[in-house]
Amino acid sequence: KAPVVFVCQNNGWAISTPRHQQTSSETIAQKAIAYGFPGIQVDGNDVLATYKATQDALARARAGEGPTLIEAVTYRLMMHTTADDPRKYRAEQETEAWWKVEPLIRLRRYMERKGHWSEEQQEALEEEIKAEVDAVVREFESPRDHKPDAPFDHVFGTRHEVIEEQRRSFLENLNREAAGG
Repeated sequence: KAPVVFVCQNNGWAISTPRHQQTSSETIAQKAIAYGFPGIQVDGNDVLATYKATQDALARARAGEGPTLIEAVTYRLMMHTTADDPRKYRAEQETEAWWKVEPLIRLRRYMERKGHWSEEQQEALEEEIKAEVDAVVREFESPRDHKPDAPFDHVFGTRHEVIEEQRRSFLENLNREAAGG
C-alpha cells in the first residue's frame, strides 16, 4: 500500500536487445499484477495521455490506494551510448516511423492545430532557450579558482604513470585551447 508511482519508460530496447527477447510478458504493465497493484500501459509519445495517467496514479497514491505501475511505450530514437551503432540491430525504416510520432513534435503540432501555439512562439522560445544555454556554458567555461587537473589526483590512492600521462595530455590540450589552437 505504499504511495508510489512507478514509471517504466519502455523504449523497446535494452541496449541492443529488443524487449520481446527480454520477457515473455505481453506488456511490462501487466507485471504489476504479480505484486497486487494496477499496471497501465500508455502511449509514451502522447504527452497528454501520459500526463493523465500520471495524475490518476498520483491521485490513487495520495488517496491511500497504493502503488501504480505506468508503462509509457515509446522508442529510443537515438543510439544507446556514443559507442552504440543501432543500424546493426534495427531497421532504419522502423526508426523513421517512430520519428513521425516523436512527443515534442507531436505536441507542438497538436497545440498549433488547436491555436495554442505558433511558429513565432516557437522561434521566440528557441531563441530564449539558446540564450539561456549559451549563458550557462559561458559561466561554466569561465575561469575558476580551481586546479583543472584535480580529478586526476583522485583516480587511485597513489600516483600511477598511465594516469599521469593522461594528466599531461589533458593539460597540454587545455593550454593549446587557451592559446587559440
